[in-house]
Amino acid sequence: MSEWLGCFCLQCIREKEVGVVEDLGQFKRLVGEGPSCIVWPLQSVVGRLSLRVQQLDVLCETKTKDNVFVQVGVAVQYKVVTESAYDAWYRLTSPTSQIQAYVFDVIRSTVPRLELDEAFESKDDIASAVLEQLQNVMKDYGYRIVNTLVTDLAPDSKVKASMNEINAAKRLKQAASHQAEADKVRQVKAAEGEAEARYLSGLGVARQRKAIVQGLQASVSEFSGEVNGASPKDVMDILLLSQYFDTLSSVGANSLILEHDPATVANLQHQVGESFMTGNRGKRDYFE
Repeated sequence: MSEWLGCFCLQCIREKEVGVVEDLGQFKRLVGEGPSCIVWPLQSVVGRLSLRVQQLDVLCETKTKDNVFVQVGVAVQYKVVTESAYDAWYRLTSPTSQIQAYVFDVIRSTVPRLELDEAFESKDDIASAVLEQLQNVMKDYGYRIVNTLVTDLAPDSKVKASMNEINAAKRLKQAASHQAEADKVRQVKAAEGEAEARYLSGLGVARQRKAIVQGLQASVSEFSGEVNGASPKDVMDILLLSQYFDTLSSVGANSLILEHDPATVANLQHQVGESFMTGNRGKRDYFE
């Protein structure tokens, strides 16, 4: 009878890992972190599964309802359930390929029902649909889906450029509208200011003329009262002559040549006097 040459061997499993032990090719048990004793060469640790959260980045190309092709990036965070490590090791050859296939299926059945703008607004809804689908499927294989994130939604570069141009045109339109409104306000305010200035100028001219008339009336009254034998007509003649010479002095710098011989001055005085008399008669007739 031959001797059995087996021996006990110490195997160490790292923290947050689980080891799969087989006995001559048949599953024997699961061993946790730390040292474990196995009978070598009959038994062996054929594999180790990480219990830490892992992430799989999936990039899927599809098109939207308005026929725009987009690249959808999805990050799937998953981990092995300790109690179901047997299923995770023996039931799936490549868990990443399985997860990727289900992500493709959900993305390509969800995004084509949305237009491009709606797809950007519904990133959370897309991620929730992927999460729900993966959780229902992968739990039977010993995996728990922790979270899914839509990390990217990128249309073609030409579509991006056109979207930027549309947005820029919209912004320019709004800016032009605001600029036109500002110009309108400036023009209205300028017109109101000009109208107010003309109104005040008219008041000033009216007050000036009123003051001149009151001054002439006072001068005629005082002169007639202090000089015996002077009639109001004589006073008006003197005032008109004085105004005439003042006018000559003020317009002399403009090279304006006027005849001012005695006959011309008398004629001018007569014309001005007649105009005053005609105006006074018309005013009396109007009030009568």
